Amino acid sequence: MGHAGMAAAAVRYLRSTGAPAPVEALPRPELRCVREDERAPVDQTEFRRVLGNFATGVTVITAPATTSESGPAGFACQSFSSLSLDPPLIAFMVGRTSTTWPRIARAGAFCVNVLSADQGELCRAFAVSGADKFTDVPYDSAPVSGSPRLAGTVAWIDCTVHAVHTGGDHLIVVGRVDALGAATDGDLAPLLFHKGRFLRTS
Repeated sequence: MGHAGMAAAAVRYLRSTGAPAPVEALPRPELRCVREDERAPVDQTEFRRVLGNFATGVTVITAPATTSESGPAGFACQSFSSLSLDPPLIAFMVGRTSTTWPRIARAGAFCVNVLSADQGELCRAFAVSGADKFTDVPYDSAPVSGSPRLAGTVAWIDCTVHAVHTGGDHLIVVGRVDALGAATDGDLAPLLFHKGRFLRTS
């Protein structure tokens, strides 16, 4: 039964019990995919400039080494969001050309490390492609996936890859949360990114 069918069944049930008539569910809008030959009339530079006004937190997504790799994987990511409470899901977006994403996909699990205000240089190190990003970086293992859990972060979220969706030149990765935690220091401020630069909340 689809969403519309479930809504209709709920309405019928409530009416049969004599409960006050609920608001009728609106019909779902018609959706369609954007065709390859369709391009939004928005200049990419302008798109970046305008969207840069939205301040975000900054994370580093890490994954454990697999049997075919010598070390763990990780990359800096500001496109991160909570998604669902039941079940507990989060999401992050990664470019299709990322060389780190295939390693995370092979591991099938990852840890989201929410960076603190003094970890700007750490973020820059994880934004570099091809380097050994974990050199001199203190971390331990997340409890379920074994992914690197970086020291000094505001919070960490240990996940299993739940689903992957396409989104233009990016992939939308949905993770099911297996474990999570926050810094015991409640005054630890997060690292923010706004208009192309890092900000502090205090």
